[in-house]
Amino acid sequence: MKDKTQLLHATDGDEIPSNTSGNPTFASILEKRVSRRDVMRGGIAAAMAGVFASAGAGALAAPGFLPPRAQGRPPFGLKGELGFTPVPVSIADTTVVPAGYTARPFLPWGTPICGDYPSYVDGGLNTGADQECQIGMNHDGIHFFPLGSGDEANLHGLICMNHEYIDQPKLHPNGATIVGGARVIEDEVRKEVAAHGVSVVQVREVAHGEWEVVKGEYNRRITAGTPMEISGPVRGSDLVKTRYSPDGTMTRGTLNNCAHGFTPWGTYLTCEENWAGYFAYRSGERPRELARYGVPTGNTRYRWDTVTHIDAYARFDASVKGLSATEDYRNEPNGQGWIVEIDPFDPESTPVKRTALGRFAHEGVVFAPAQNGQPLTFYSGDDARNEYIYKFVTEGRYQPSRTRGDILDRGTLFVAVFHDDGTGEWRALDIRDKAFRDAAAAAGVDFRDQADVLVNTRLAADVVGATKMDRPEWGAVHPQTNEVYFALTNNSTRGGASNPVDAANPRANSDFGHIIRWREQGNRPWALRFEWDIFVLGGPTDDSRKLDGEPLDETNMFASPDGLWIDHNGVLWIQTDMGGSQQRAEQGRFGNNQMLAANPYTGEIRRFFVGPLGQEVTGCISTPDNRTLFINIQHPGESGEIFPQVASNWPDGGNARARSATVIITRDDGGVVGT
Repeated sequence: MKDKTQLLHATDGDEIPSNTSGNPTFASILEKRVSRRDVMRGGIAAAMAGVFASAGAGALAAPGFLPPRAQGRPPFGLKGELGFTPVPVSIADTTVVPAGYTARPFLPWGTPICGDYPSYVDGGLNTGADQECQIGMNHDGIHFFPLGSGDEANLHGLICMNHEYIDQPKLHPNGATIVGGARVIEDEVRKEVAAHGVSVVQVREVAHGEWEVVKGEYNRRITAGTPMEISGPVRGSDLVKTRYSPDGTMTRGTLNNCAHGFTPWGTYLTCEENWAGYFAYRSGERPRELARYGVPTGNTRYRWDTVTHIDAYARFDASVKGLSATEDYRNEPNGQGWIVEIDPFDPESTPVKRTALGRFAHEGVVFAPAQNGQPLTFYSGDDARNEYIYKFVTEGRYQPSRTRGDILDRGTLFVAVFHDDGTGEWRALDIRDKAFRDAAAAAGVDFRDQADVLVNTRLAADVVGATKMDRPEWGAVHPQTNEVYFALTNNSTRGGASNPVDAANPRANSDFGHIIRWREQGNRPWALRFEWDIFVLGGPTDDSRKLDGEPLDETNMFASPDGLWIDHNGVLWIQTDMGGSQQRAEQGRFGNNQMLAANPYTGEIRRFFVGPLGQEVTGCISTPDNRTLFINIQHPGESGEIFPQVASNWPDGGNARARSATVIITRDDGGVVGT
């Protein structure tokens, strides 16, 4: 049996594809949108030049359909202008920023933040109890909630961050201890469970660019074992009843937390991504709510389930063992795959799983700018090859100072369909909707109620003909134009008769990925139709395109876009996630994973940051004045024990084990970052 490191090497930690539907792919749509003659003559990049030339200039300005878009400059306020010298690619085991900037590591894995503040000990020597009071592993989505007003809001606040998964070789002195296929050291499992989840920590600036942890009342850890409330249509459903919660109102833990979101009322949204492998079902044919998400029939990801005498770990075995669901954990996986709301200002509050927003491998969630008296709209991608992009529109209408999280419990979940003429539509996944019921009946699929639809969100999207995408990752909504940007990282399964290219996913065996964008009809986020184009086609100089139709060059070429965020000045930040095998194969061309800055109006892109060896750049947020930027570095040196090419000792140096960490970036003159 392969150990965890070998399994990650084989898949780069991504979810195994489970979409066997015959739905159209985004790549086949884009293929129809470009000239087949041009494709044959010059390849997809050459053909895309024509698409960018037209779509970039005016496709979003169709009279009577959309308001005119900005031509090279914003209509007011946010300019998105870039004002730094691009940095070159790097394969150094350090961080690289432009001249005039400084990057400082902060909050590395193991930083004490609560309880008795146990110190980090190198070599994997901390205990499970220690880890429950320390920053978790593999930092991902991050948000800064200011404390105070005026200048104080830029100097003092709460950081919330996700911890996606663990690197067992670094977490323990000698990796995980497995004997006869079972975990035999309980504290190792306790430590692994605690290294997942979310950290909430109070921080303040003590000198320019230097921050410290405040030992405050807000600090806490939320882990893979923390009690969680189930809300929305799935609450009380037979599909989430377990031995732990016979009435189906509670579950435990949040798993594989990737990107994030936040709400207009000041709460944090953490998103459960590749959770399926944490469970196993060994009772014959899997029910659809497990099979469509790829819950394995063999071993679980970390074999926590083999600690059978402790209920908190035995629950990861989802096999049928009792006469009813309330006697075992057959439904335990159905408690995962949701968006979880956390109130960072109330350390005694229970996190809430908002089920109306759907169950899938959530990469993140981003809301369109809130409008008083109108519904709220949230967008989210399903981060697996050939999965879909969704949006949720609330039934209630937003009222500043009055709206709270329960508005997320009622509304409509939609899935995106991209047409090859540059238009698209949102199709409802709602049992009250006749078109949805007819589509399900035509597909021979029976849904008992809306809870059944939401637990089986992927299947519901299959039956309405959603467009298969090239791994939808982070999204970002422009705060003025409402244009929505989504990163599509890559897709090695794209191409061929069963999974053809299309207009929105334009390349077979898409190694480099792209960023798509759209604007909703009438510039209304809750609209049912939209127009789309491609903002940038990633890749090397001979196989890429920017908005102006020109290829990327040495100052901005990149592969596998992942994280996206638009800052308070309108700059679009792009972070890359080349997986381990791609990093090793493409190190000479693309260097280490990086972060770039783009102007949404002109399409200009410049490389701003390069991280250390073996890592992924992920998570990006700033203080309100945009003078302090926080980004996350995940899994530096991952698989370095096997592949010295990506081995790392960042950020501590010497012979220390690599640690995920936040990076604080400031301009030396105290100015606004990126401009």
